[in-house]
Amino acid sequence: MSETDVRTLSPDDADELAALYEEYEWWADRDADGVRTALAETDVAVGVELDGTLVGAARILTDYTYYANVFDVVVAADHRGEGIGGTLMEAVTDHPQLRDVPGLSLLCRRGLVPFYESVGFELFDPEVEIPEGGTERLVRMTYEQGD
Repeated sequence: MSETDVRTLSPDDADELAALYEEYEWWADRDADGVRTALAETDVAVGVELDGTLVGAARILTDYTYYANVFDVVVAADHRGEGIGGTLMEAVTDHPQLRDVPGLSLLCRRGLVPFYESVGFELFDPEVEIPEGGTERLVRMTYEQGD
C-alpha cells in the first residue's frame, strides 16, 4: 500500500517541483533555478508525496488577511485520478495560515471547473454591487513585462 504525505515545500524542493512542471507544456520554460526563486518568495507552498516522491504541489500568494491566490496546481501525469489533487486542495484550504482568509481564489482552465467545484470552490460571479449603487461586471486584467 502506498503512503501519501502532505508537507510544506521550500526552495530545497525546486528540482523535484521543476520536474513536475516539465510534464506541462505551458510550464516548459521553468527551470530549477527559477522554481527555487519562486519558492523562496512564495507565502505558502504545499506538496503531496507518494512513497517519498513529490507527485503534487500548489503555491499560494497571500496577505494573510483579505486575499490568497492559488497558483501552479500540479499533479504528476501518472498519478491523476488517484485523489492526489483532492488531497492537495484539502491541504491548501485547511492550511493553518490560510484558514481565516476569506478570499481564497484561483484561475483554472474551464475543463477543470468540475474538479475545483468538487473540492469546494465556486465559480466567481463577476457582477458585483458597487459602492455608488448598482452593479458592475468585474474583469481580469494582466500586464506582461517586456523584454
